[in-house]
Amino acid sequence: MFRKVRLDAVLVQAVIAGALSFAHLHDLAAAAGQDGWKAWAYPVSVDLLLVAAWRRLRLLRDQGEPARAAWSWFAVALAASLGANVATAGLLDLNDVPDWLRILVAGWPALAFLGGTLLVHSPTNHDADAAAEAVEPEQLPVAELVTAPAQPEPAPQNPAAMPVPDAVEPAEPVPALPAAPPADVPPALVDHARKLADSHRASTGTPIDAATLRDRLGLPGPMADQLAAHLT
Repeated sequence: MFRKVRLDAVLVQAVIAGALSFAHLHDLAAAAGQDGWKAWAYPVSVDLLLVAAWRRLRLLRDQGEPARAAWSWFAVALAASLGANVATAGLLDLNDVPDWLRILVAGWPALAFLGGTLLVHSPTNHDADAAAEAVEPEQLPVAELVTAPAQPEPAPQNPAAMPVPDAVEPAEPVPALPAAPPADVPPALVDHARKLADSHRASTGTPIDAATLRDRLGLPGPMADQLAAHLT
């Protein structure tokens, strides 16, 4: 089902005004020596720069940032549109266009290209903050980096009161268990170091070394060496 199109007075007025402005820009470009498809491209270029500057103004206003450059390019595009409308109102002989106007019309494409490029590719403070947050490494709380205090040793007992164990035969040797993380490194720090090692390998293609771990985590040299040995 197609939605019914409702004609609005503002929409009709905007279409009429846009068509008249488009025609005036075309006539002025044709009178200035831009014939064929080039004369039709000039009004498109002016209107697109006007729309791009207006969209940039709305974006910067919503983010609460200054919009001096966007206002400047909006004024340039508006002056080009108003100038063409006034020039074709009988104040200018289109059969004998002055040289300075021919120069302005011929130089407009370069000016419009520069303005559109700056409007599209100029970063905002919001984009810079988002990029800084993506690059900054995750920091662990200081409380998780502090090693656990050593447990106090039990007090020695009186040797005379200790029972004498019976003689037993030596048991078979127990196979060695897999190496565990160093006792003085918290598990949270090991997990964080493993994430950094995976990210380093994905970005550089090489395993992370102790010096990189020490710089990224701010650890002392021995602890960084133990972490690097465990990750490899």
